[in-house]
Amino acid sequence: MRYAIVESGGKQYKAVEGETLEVDRLPVNAGDKVGLERVLMLVDGEEVTVGMPTIGDLLVNTTVLDHFKGPKIIVFKYSPKKRIRVKNGHRQQYTRLMVDGIGKPDETRKAAKAEKAETPAKEKAEAKAEKKEATAASSPKAKKPAAKEKKAEKAPAKASPKGKKTTTKKTTTEKASSTKTKKK
Repeated sequence: MRYAIVESGGKQYKAVEGETLEVDRLPVNAGDKVGLERVLMLVDGEEVTVGMPTIGDLLVNTTVLDHFKGPKIIVFKYSPKKRIRVKNGHRQQYTRLMVDGIGKPDETRKAAKAEKAETPAKEKAEAKAEKKEATAASSPKAKKPAAKEKKAEKAPAKASPKGKKTTTKKTTTEKASSTKTKKK
């Protein structure tokens, strides 16, 4: 596994090839290529390179995916005896970067390795999805919901809860006819 520790906006991040990285908002448009030059450390399997303070000729190539806002934070300042109550909200702006490759500016072989590694993983995921679809279509579980629908159609209306009597309202014509029969 190859990764680098990079600095962006005064903060340090772990950049892994082929994964995303969320940094403080950068003044670039979505889809642009960005090179992070302040690489503090590089780990390539068992080999570790530490910069003093940075590794001079190393570059982390990234692509800007999108800009988004972080979670809302509420700041409430309260001093009871001075009657001070101040409520403020804040949402931090972030930029999501896709790490394309780690290496020298003219080096492209590392990015090619990352793409080759992703291809078998994608094929495995597609094969698993196809197997799930095939088993779902042939399994008896797929037939059970239809049987439940038939039972629901044949089932009588719900009975009232225990201990409660249900009454139906008589219409005015029914009331009139019942009072006439009682008088006779």
